[in-house]
Amino acid sequence: MTNDLLGRHRAVLPDWLALYYEEPLEITHGEGRHVWDAQGNRYLDFFGGILTTMTAHALPEVTKAVSEQAGRIIHSSTLYLNRPMVELAERIAQLSGIPDARVFFTTSGTEANDTALLLATAYRRSNTILAMRNSYHGRSFSAVGITGNSGWSPTSLSPLQTLYVHGGVRTRGPFASLSDDAYIAACVEDLKDLLGHTRAPAALIAEPVQGVGGFTAPPDGLYAAFREVLHERGILWIADEVQTGWGRTGEHFWGWQAHGRNGPPDIMTFAKGIGNGMSIGGVVARSEIMNCLDSNSISTFGGTQITMAAGLANLTYLLEHDLQGNARRVGGLLIERLRAVAAQVPAVREVRGRGLMIGIEITKPGTDEADPLTAAAVQEAAREGGLLIGKGGGHNTSSLRVAPPLSLNVAEAEEGAAILENALRSIR
Repeated sequence: MTNDLLGRHRAVLPDWLALYYEEPLEITHGEGRHVWDAQGNRYLDFFGGILTTMTAHALPEVTKAVSEQAGRIIHSSTLYLNRPMVELAERIAQLSGIPDARVFFTTSGTEANDTALLLATAYRRSNTILAMRNSYHGRSFSAVGITGNSGWSPTSLSPLQTLYVHGGVRTRGPFASLSDDAYIAACVEDLKDLLGHTRAPAALIAEPVQGVGGFTAPPDGLYAAFREVLHERGILWIADEVQTGWGRTGEHFWGWQAHGRNGPPDIMTFAKGIGNGMSIGGVVARSEIMNCLDSNSISTFGGTQITMAAGLANLTYLLEHDLQGNARRVGGLLIERLRAVAAQVPAVREVRGRGLMIGIEITKPGTDEADPLTAAAVQEAAREGGLLIGKGGGHNTSSLRVAPPLSLNVAEAEEGAAILENALRSIR
């Protein structure tokens, strides 16, 4: 049956719509931190539908909220008052840390970033954007135009002029050998030099931890130092929290807070985990930025009642059960366990991350050369052992991505680490 579905998939869907594994699997249902495929095999899920199943599969509180809302009304558009949308916007505005915040809901992180770019360019009356090397911000025309990862940017055409800034990948590039303080200073000087050769940009958009880029990150404080330079010139800072938000990094509720000594970003985008699988994205911005558009706009499906009900229930569960704290505690144990294993596997260049957002970079032993075939082999071996993980990275997708639901418990972390250990050792 799976082969039949695969053939049908290939007959009607684009060739560039990637599938994991040599024998792609069909996931039929899930519960907690586990999913099952069409053959009845159970897997520990350490990727959560690309960091989207944030709390747990089939979380009763969320499924109940969705079912009850579906029994009342599913959708009405933003042309009518919408109580669940207002309630979720109120909570997110308060949690964002952005003063006098306004919230606009979309259906995806791509659309959220697209909206943030619209706001920034309209507010600043500039179509120049600063973005980070190795970055990813979505699949819309404007988003791929600012993506700093060539593997995810299929066209050089763009409505925006994009200038790429150094600093998002701590252990590669010309400043990798420097101390953290010297690294930040060098990146700031690079930014200043870049700004001296261009007209005033609208904004810098940056992921606090680069998701598709392989869970890479700069030293804490880099974006705070960047913001000092940007603020002097009136340039906005957009924090792309599509993958880092809601406590996933453990130490902070938002990724930008690791760089927050100069206050919150001007604009913040979010998506993925807040809906726990329902399609929610959004933008938070100061009111004068959000309200700068001088033409009409709506969102047909952004903020629809059923997704807002899911988001409210999911956010409530996350906060009441301190899943940020759980990500810090369990994620810390998982990272240390994986680093101990990696020290004995020459193909592992680095285990990095924080909380339950962990990257394992695979290279050819003794070199910095990417080894995507070996990374794929580890992913296959993990699946054979009953564990699902992701891939990414700016160097030919040679990084493994580990991002379980935030309710992961210690026993499940140990189980997943043991499977990963066997998978990694199988490539020696």
